[in-house]
Amino acid sequence: MGKDSFSDGDSKKGANLFKTRCAQCHNLKADEGNKIGPNLHGLFGRHTGSVEGFSYTDANKSKDLVWKEDTLFEYLENPKKYIPGTKMAFGGLKKGKDRNDLITFLREETK
Repeated sequence: MGKDSFSDGDSKKGANLFKTRCAQCHNLKADEGNKIGPNLHGLFGRHTGSVEGFSYTDANKSKDLVWKEDTLFEYLENPKKYIPGTKMAFGGLKKGKDRNDLITFLREETK
């Protein structure tokens, strides 16, 4: 896999990225509920806009996409470009390596 697609990254570096870039808006554990953003527990294999009790934009609900490594890799580079109309204010992770690290961490921590 090249730098334009997902490949396994460093989970420890991904944990740090989550802590500094994502944790203010997202929880990871099943019993933690939603924050400003939806809870990410069970993220892999889930459809966009489907977390119970979270108020999504129509853009997210109608995207009809399943979250997996490759869709997250593309989304996390520039969320507003990938889902125009999303309310996620995050500007994205431009470096493919950072996205790989974060996705590797999320894959382990959202089960």
